Amino acid sequence: MHLFNKIKFRTPESVELEFTLAGIGNRAWALLIDYHVLAAIMTVFIVVWVTLAVQLGDFWTAIFGKQVSLWLIAIALITGFAIYAGYFVFFETLWQGQTPGKRFAKIRVVRDDGRPVGLQQATLRALLRPIDEFFYLGSLFIIFSDREKRVGDLAAGTIVIQAQKPLASTTLTISEEAKPVYEHLLQVADLSPLLPDDFAVIREYLLRRSVMSTKARASLALELTKQVKDIIDLEKLPENVVPDVFLEGVYLAYKETGDGARD
Repeated sequence: MHLFNKIKFRTPESVELEFTLAGIGNRAWALLIDYHVLAAIMTVFIVVWVTLAVQLGDFWTAIFGKQVSLWLIAIALITGFAIYAGYFVFFETLWQGQTPGKRFAKIRVVRDDGRPVGLQQATLRALLRPIDEFFYLGSLFIIFSDREKRVGDLAAGTIVIQAQKPLASTTLTISEEAKPVYEHLLQVADLSPLLPDDFAVIREYLLRRSVMSTKARASLALELTKQVKDIIDLEKLPENVVPDVFLEGVYLAYKETGDGARD
């Protein structure tokens, strides 16, 4: 068993992203925080419920008869479970796979294909949570399964990953090698066939390439370079210029023409 299990997702744009699975330690820490929050919520509920039961005793008796105590206990248990499950459903749906505990522990739930969880996935995970906690069954599944899934994850088709840090800046870093390429393109190439959508794809690649695997980055850069060459009708790349630097040069040249989108 690896200390840090990795998992890879491929986006619709053929960009490969790698994430680290959360691990049982981070998940336990997040759950401990969530249970403290839940305990506070349940305490408020119990106090309010008992107060209402005492103050409205005659009203409850008129509705439920002599078995009022059993009915009140049953309603309290059902409402308590609804609060318990609803806590996880509400936050994981609203916060894109995070609860207060998960946010503090910097982990999140996503679908098996990397997309954010929805109401259906969050509900399945919450309803099956008691089964996972029965004799620590969920912990055993997390420890011994390849993707560290508990029963709720298996049913919902989800995994728990460490939350990625957002990019510190949306400003692109352009290498010095790209400037001669950019000047060369301004002289020999007509960039007008490049559409704003084409420019946006190039810019998105240059922004996200740092989080790609080496193989995915090289493959995507080569594919984009071929497409750009065809669009601008460029016969060949300048000598000793790699696809990454060529795309940087295209980015600079396109912006120079006045057609480029603002950063």
